Amino acid sequence: MSTVADIPQRQSLREQVEQLLPGWQSWYPSLFHAAEDLGLIRARVCSPDSLMLANRHAAVREEAVRAFKEQWGVEDEQEVPPAQHLQIVKRIQDQMRSKNNRNQPRPARRNGK
Repeated sequence: MSTVADIPQRQSLREQVEQLLPGWQSWYPSLFHAAEDLGLIRARVCSPDSLMLANRHAAVREEAVRAFKEQWGVEDEQEVPPAQHLQIVKRIQDQMRSKNNRNQPRPARRNGK
């Protein structure tokens, strides 16, 4: 059985750089330059479109939703139109019914009935 003491703690980037290269400040202008040279971080080539925050957040959100659905076995539900849309559709249907009723000939009335 492992205990919390047995599990190695995560080190910050600064701690990792200092462990590998003490006195890195005299060699590099920033922590990121030192970490890059030491191979702790690496730049990735990406499309300019992916640099837009809206696109990046959308991708992260989609991934989170997908992971949630996988974890909890959620199936996609059919989209229900908003209430406002349903009201508009009902109003159009009512107008069409009333228009059709006006265009139909009325049955002839009999005297006294």
